[in-house]
Amino acid sequence: MASPVVSHIGSGKSIAWAIALIIIGILAIALPLETGIGIVVIVGWLAIFGGAFQFIHAFQSKGAGHIIWKLLVAIFYLIFGFYLLWHPLLGIAAFTLALVAFFVAEGITDLVVFFKMSKAAGSGWILFDGIITLILGFLVWRHWPSSSVWVIGTLVGISMIMTGTTRLMLSLAVRRIAPATA
Repeated sequence: MASPVVSHIGSGKSIAWAIALIIIGILAIALPLETGIGIVVIVGWLAIFGGAFQFIHAFQSKGAGHIIWKLLVAIFYLIFGFYLLWHPLLGIAAFTLALVAFFVAEGITDLVVFFKMSKAAGSGWILFDGIITLILGFLVWRHWPSSSVWVIGTLVGISMIMTGTTRLMLSLAVRRIAPATA
């Protein structure tokens, strides 16, 4: 008998969600600027809601120091959220620059790990990943801020397509295996 988790993975809903992710990923790549703006708007609203909750939580705290600190955090969240909503293109540029920093940090970390593990089997893949990640970070940075127009939406789209494809393949594999185990 198939476990509930396995039967859920191979369900029609799981396959439909996977296909929806792939389609939305394709749309994100086709409309990278709109996707980037959408992401910035969502993050802006999340920051505003976070600021509102911090504000409420500040008055539930004890001690003037805690209250003042939480009010300052709430104000920062609210300013940040409204700034993203009012200036989404600048938000996309900032997110892209943060992504560059992440790629560079990840690439350098991979290179350090490679040199510590260079004798281990398969360590060449760590070197390869580090080099590609550094090149990607450099290329995005080299064309920043103009790369901001397409980078975030394209990368989110690729991620959604990969996630959707993985889920679809897993769901189909479970469907093929499930009748054999029943």
